[in-house]
Amino acid sequence: MLIGVPKEIKVHEYRVGLTPASVRELTSQGHRVMIETNAGTAIGLSDDMYRHVGASIVPSAADVFEKAEMIVKVKEPQEREIAMLRSGQVLFTYLHLAPDPDQTRGLLRSDCVAIAYETVTDARGGLPLLAPMSEVAGRMSIQAGAHCLEMEPGGRGMLLGGVPGVPAARVVIIGGGVVGANAARMAMGLEAHVTVLDTSLRRLADLDLQFGAKLNTIYSTIDSIEEYVLGADLVVGAVLLPGASAPKLITEDMVRRMKKGSVIVDVAIDQGGCSETSRATTHAQPTYRVHDVVHYCVANMPGAVARTSTFALNNATLPFTVALANKGYRKALADDKHLLEGLNIHRGALTYKAVAEAQHLVYVPPENALPVVH
Repeated sequence: MLIGVPKEIKVHEYRVGLTPASVRELTSQGHRVMIETNAGTAIGLSDDMYRHVGASIVPSAADVFEKAEMIVKVKEPQEREIAMLRSGQVLFTYLHLAPDPDQTRGLLRSDCVAIAYETVTDARGGLPLLAPMSEVAGRMSIQAGAHCLEMEPGGRGMLLGGVPGVPAARVVIIGGGVVGANAARMAMGLEAHVTVLDTSLRRLADLDLQFGAKLNTIYSTIDSIEEYVLGADLVVGAVLLPGASAPKLITEDMVRRMKKGSVIVDVAIDQGGCSETSRATTHAQPTYRVHDVVHYCVANMPGAVARTSTFALNNATLPFTVALANKGYRKALADDKHLLEGLNIHRGALTYKAVAEAQHLVYVPPENALPVVH
């Protein structure tokens, strides 16, 4: 198979779809890989490093999209990339379609086969291709939140961990999954007062066993969210409904009543955000204020630590990329029900139910959309 990797074009996005080590795995199994020039240069992955492992370097994204049978990316295709997709071409990347009807319409019109990292599952019910970036985003949320609490971005002028004789900040994390657990770990390491809210008692028990008495675990209800958000200095939105739009758990009225200079870091912004006042921002302009509350809502947070993120992501995606290349997408999807969960668009059909429900579109079960493989 001929696999193509274009340079990412989202604002301040420096990750790359394949590392040289991943390319070597693919070329060693007889596949061809083309990389757009300078796709990985910003994170120290030079064109020569890719050439050394058998990749060909091409001058533009147009060359990649024109020739490759499968496109491997990191972020969702931007408008001009969607316009280059070909009928039947496989796209393997993060999509986050639920809050993005324009992208959904574009991919449906393109007649491509779009497989989303964030909805591929595993035998334990996890999301193995989302987890590495959730780990990064969870840890980064505390770094970002700590900075936003400083005066210059509009924060309260608080040091997250305080100092002897001065109270530490109160950090409230809504959602105890991968993002929430990693955020809690970082915030506790900086000696903040940390509370995690979740609707799963089992997850709260796991976090209690993992972190002990230093972590406050609270069952999530409308009432408890309101109580803890209003008392917080930093709120981290770490809510996830796989493939679906994030629920709006923080109302504008709550934001209006929060402390002046407090901070919301909405990690759920890729799926629309969990606060009514959240809107996607970029690394170039990461924050804004609503009702004197600083909002950090960068939609590609792990892009700020692009080298770490690229290698972590490739560790997770490579086995699936190899399977798609070795077997072709039809057989790879037929053989692996967990990879099949990643199929969001197939040749003009919307094959992920949560996206169809969010956008009021016709849903076609993926097994019905795919041709029979013998």
